[in-house]
Amino acid sequence: MKIIWKKYLALTLVFSLVLPMLVFADAAPGDVIVTLGENLSESEKQALLAEMGATEEDQIVYVTNAEEHQYLGEYISASRIGTRALSSSKITLTESGSGIIVDTNNIDWVSNGMYENALITAGVEDAEIYVTAPFEVSGTAALTGLIKAYEIAAEIEIPEEQKQIANEEMVKTAELSDSIGVEEATELMNRIKEEIANNPVETEDDLRELIRRVAAELGITLTDEELNGLVSLFMRMKDMNIDWNQVQEQIANVRNNLDEILNREETQGFIQNFLDFINSLIDSLRGVFSS
Repeated sequence: MKIIWKKYLALTLVFSLVLPMLVFADAAPGDVIVTLGENLSESEKQALLAEMGATEEDQIVYVTNAEEHQYLGEYISASRIGTRALSSSKITLTESGSGIIVDTNNIDWVSNGMYENALITAGVEDAEIYVTAPFEVSGTAALTGLIKAYEIAAEIEIPEEQKQIANEEMVKTAELSDSIGVEEATELMNRIKEEIANNPVETEDDLRELIRRVAAELGITLTDEELNGLVSLFMRMKDMNIDWNQVQEQIANVRNNLDEILNREETQGFIQNFLDFINSLIDSLRGVFSS
């Protein structure tokens, strides 16, 4: 009996060690999850699947309007969220250390950088992401689908509070962009996170001073309402179990990805052609005015 019991304990130990490995073994670079808004028409669905290059092997999940209201209802009006789930996305897991790359189509309010920032806060790592819709939409609801897709693709569960904070961050950044500019708002959020990673704050006053300082360094003037909103957001982040080193690493990867894109031969060629066009236009105008 004692021998049988020892064998049972040994098997239990083996399964307790091996099963987690088996559960996570399927998640690998190249895995793809596609999300579709539940209220797309059949023709819109087929058009978006073709646009995203989806294949029969790709797993598809649906995002409901109720889910959109669940994660965005506290931060933006119900009228902006709407009554139909339309935003869709494709998320592809990439190699460790590759960072997050976002591309969008028909998204007119939330920028690529805003998605990247919010996804980093949610704990998303190393993925290529494409967000689209059948026509122009604000893009706020797409984050719901992206987080849902990442949880399935990476086989993890992101805490609900972390999802809520990611959605709040995206909305606040988008609102800030209306007053200070898209690039400025995105960089402000990045810099605040990097500062918190390097110099953790303890009190609300310390955080307020940190945000003021970073904004001043970037030449950004915040209203009292904007400052208070950022303080409230980052105080909630501070009290969560967020891996700030991982956040900082993902932000660095995003910056590196941007540099890589800008340094590509085709990108440089486009920039040079554009500059040549501007120069020829200036020469033409100079000739018109001189005559």
